[in-house]
Amino acid sequence: MFYNVLKAKDLVSLENEKFEKKVLMAQEESLLCIIALKKGEIIDTHTSTRDAAVYVLDGEIELHFDAEKFKIDKGEILMFKKDTQHKVLANKDSKFLLIKI
Repeated sequence: MFYNVLKAKDLVSLENEKFEKKVLMAQEESLLCIIALKKGEIIDTHTSTRDAAVYVLDGEIELHFDAEKFKIDKGEILMFKKDTQHKVLANKDSKFLLIKI
């Protein structure tokens, strides 16, 4: 076991031209990463191979699933099942944790 205290919001930057993703932990198909998206930036439609949760650390994002969309603000979490097609849109400069289990 290891112990490490991290300031999650400081691990990724909004200064890059494209979104930044940093993997914090990965094992088999499970994953914990942090992502930074600039306002208006989109992560195109894709499908998660694992159940997932998105926790917004800063900003505001939207997750779009088929005909439904969910706005997630700072401090909120959205969970969804694997094999769900979705895309992500940043309404503000945003940083969020992605947890796949």
